[in-house]
Amino acid sequence: MNAAAACDRVFAATGPLSGLLPGYSPRAEQRAMAAAVERAVSQRDVLICEAGTGTGKTLAYLVPAVAGGGRIVVSTGTRHLQEKLFEHDLPLVCRALGRNLRIALLKGRSNYLCLWRYEQVLASGGLVPSDVAARAAGLSGWAARTSSGDLAEVDDLAENDPVRRAVTSTADNCLGSKCPMFDGCHVAEARRRATEADVVVVNHHLLFADMALKEHGFAELLPLADTLVIDEAHQIPDVTTRFFGVELTSGQLLELVRDAGAAMQADAPDTPDLDRLAAGLEAAVREAADAFTPAAQRVEWAAMRCEARERIDAMEARLGALAGALDAVSVRGPAIEAVSVRARELVHRLGRIGSEPPEPGCARWVEPRTRGFAAHLAPLDTAPILAERVAEADRAWILTSATLSVAGSLDHFAARVGMADASLHIFDGSFDYRRQTRCYLPSGLPEPSRPGYHEAVAEVAVSALTASRGRAFLLFTSHRALLAVREALDGRVPWPLFTQGERPRGELLDRFVETPDSVLLGTHSFWEGVDIRGDALSLVLIDKLPFAPPNDPLIAARADAVRRDGGDPFVSIQLPAAVIGLKQGVGRLIRDASDRGVVVVCDPRLSSRGYGRVFLESLPPMPITTDLDDVTAFFASRDPGEARLRLDEART
Repeated sequence: MNAAAACDRVFAATGPLSGLLPGYSPRAEQRAMAAAVERAVSQRDVLICEAGTGTGKTLAYLVPAVAGGGRIVVSTGTRHLQEKLFEHDLPLVCRALGRNLRIALLKGRSNYLCLWRYEQVLASGGLVPSDVAARAAGLSGWAARTSSGDLAEVDDLAENDPVRRAVTSTADNCLGSKCPMFDGCHVAEARRRATEADVVVVNHHLLFADMALKEHGFAELLPLADTLVIDEAHQIPDVTTRFFGVELTSGQLLELVRDAGAAMQADAPDTPDLDRLAAGLEAAVREAADAFTPAAQRVEWAAMRCEARERIDAMEARLGALAGALDAVSVRGPAIEAVSVRARELVHRLGRIGSEPPEPGCARWVEPRTRGFAAHLAPLDTAPILAERVAEADRAWILTSATLSVAGSLDHFAARVGMADASLHIFDGSFDYRRQTRCYLPSGLPEPSRPGYHEAVAEVAVSALTASRGRAFLLFTSHRALLAVREALDGRVPWPLFTQGERPRGELLDRFVETPDSVLLGTHSFWEGVDIRGDALSLVLIDKLPFAPPNDPLIAARADAVRRDGGDPFVSIQLPAAVIGLKQGVGRLIRDASDRGVVVVCDPRLSSRGYGRVFLESLPPMPITTDLDDVTAFFASRDPGEARLRLDEART
């Protein structure tokens, strides 16, 4: 049976899915998307498709990809989506098609216990904080019995736990085949399984790190793939900017210092000068970090204050001195050889970032962080790089997401990813937005740049939360706005308030779902990748349109390049990115056919500026109202047809 016939059989009303999925019924848009994917797979073509929430896009790309045969790599935006594909969706598709495929889940290094680094931590002698070493020692029972080394098996080990960083490796600090414990390496074993699998599930960071760096090990996978599926493809422009650029962080340098100390103990204990040079670099890194205010915005490299630049220069000199000393003793053993290679690589990175004249076609900046800084060099346009990757191999590329189009067009996204010749399709979701939702645009608010805007947003939030009885996400474009509204809500609403930063992200989401009528306040990390179904989330309020700051060094450099070419940077850069961002935030509301709720967008520019029409035309077909009474009536009735609605027909 060919792939097209197999898809027809699987998606039929009485086909295999009907017996595997309770309540399954065919969806025309899902079947149409599957047909487009099947054509792209069979012709080894490039397909870009937006699939609205409710389309069933996961099955729409998996069924034809698996039916088409060959090796498949599926890349997703998060580990959660990776695990869902691996544990549920792919086994389901294999059963539906009657296929027995080898499926592998490959995560990044930071998810697997590194036996060598773990041993170093246990014998660290103060190289890591004592509490980290003590808690790492508590993993010994699990470490002895695990077959995968996947830290997801360890309960209560948060993603940002310092223990995780202490006992895992990075591409920089891995000893590779020279590691004394390479034979038992969990990363190597995971990659071996992946090279033997028919389907490999990865995430975007792993995929594009491989494309950019050709890291040994994973580079064997992608060339063998006949079909590459990239889900949550709206993230590609940002991810590729990071991985096709250069980054140097204060954390990488401090980790080099710590690992140099461990390597000296192991391979070169008679080199006191190395201790002195390492201590000098550590002091220089901390002095450089002190030159940047943690709350500050990104700083363009050439615009750094003299003091900051002097401290960066001093740090570079210390790094060079340590790298030279390490190189002189690198033959002593594998640990110190690996540290020496890392030091030279960090010297190279810092040299590229700070080179004069700067590399053409790139932006440079320093990003202050809570405990340090990150220096970046990034290409202004990654489209040519991606176009080259597409052209270098004969395979099918499938790029999909619920949020790719701007005002009904995919042209902007296709150009940004270097795939202007791709087949483009938009498949609407199956949800009845006209019945399930309302979009409330409150009137009378000041412009976001005017005094009193945050207070006005808080007033709208109080009114909307009263109508919805809590059960809400309040999404903000900045942490400053979040804190201002949070303070204004204190004592004014009776519902529990959970605020980003108080607890880890996953714990906040769990508490929100478990606590009736609660309200969660979050910034960018809550605008996407959150799937809460049912009555727990019935209101999404967005403080303002998510335009990137025009003075951001990367945005400003891209804008200058567009102007030099005679274009309009607002139309070609800022507006499309903000539209996609708003669509992501709005998309948190309706995740199931039985969901219903209200989106509130407080920004008056949706109505007062001409570009507001582009945003509204890009959103799902939600009835729009400017009357709070309509919102109250909608929540008062389980049947929205009974609610009194005085809609602004011009915006419906």
